[in-house]
Amino acid sequence: MFVEHEVFIGLRDVAMNNKVTNTALLAYLEDAGGVHSNMAGFGLRDIPKRKKSWVLLNWQIEIFERPTYGEKIIIKTWSRGIDKLYAYRDFEILNQVREVIGIATSKWVLLDIESLKITKLGSEIMDCYTVENKSVFEHPDLNKMTELSTYSGRTTFQVNRNLLDINNHLHNIYYMDIANEVLPIEIFLKAEFNQIKMMCKKEIKLGETVQVFYEKLDDEFVVTIKSEDEKIVHAMIKLK
Repeated sequence: MFVEHEVFIGLRDVAMNNKVTNTALLAYLEDAGGVHSNMAGFGLRDIPKRKKSWVLLNWQIEIFERPTYGEKIIIKTWSRGIDKLYAYRDFEILNQVREVIGIATSKWVLLDIESLKITKLGSEIMDCYTVENKSVFEHPDLNKMTELSTYSGRTTFQVNRNLLDINNHLHNIYYMDIANEVLPIEIFLKAEFNQIKMMCKKEIKLGETVQVFYEKLDDEFVVTIKSEDEKIVHAMIKLK
């Protein structure tokens, strides 16, 4: 099943150049996936009954043309496949004349909210979502990222109430905002980062302080978010 979700790009969704931010784009993609899950019977409204909630593990995103304030875009999404524990969801971002201006793929697990264990995915899920045999990337790269041994810069960040999701954890879309905090100001002001890879590894809770590190590798920035004592890697983001 292919699902489409129309979005109007508002003032809060753009940066100083009037172009949509990556945080806003992540929110659009997430909302479109939520529309599909609601239709399939595994959405936000179904959590109290099913006791199951989708948890994001990875994003891979590529933007070809960044939309601007006042435009309407369409997020097209579908279930690309299910493999025992993992579900894969793909996206196309379409402009007003339905040209593809961006693509994304993602990897998810279904969490039992009572036992906090990952649920095995079977034919019931596949039937509800109607898996489509279409991939936006010829070779999707949703593998685990390896932590670097050294970094060029670092900062600290404390999670506040405005950043929480329905599970009372730091909402994954705000990892992009945290990454922006550690990047040098000259990079933050001029770079759009149209290629993004994100790995979410360990949830971050309200009030926790995290250490945020960055390193530049060729034309790519790597941001790592770790616990205050630096023993736990919460997330990694690659920006290009």
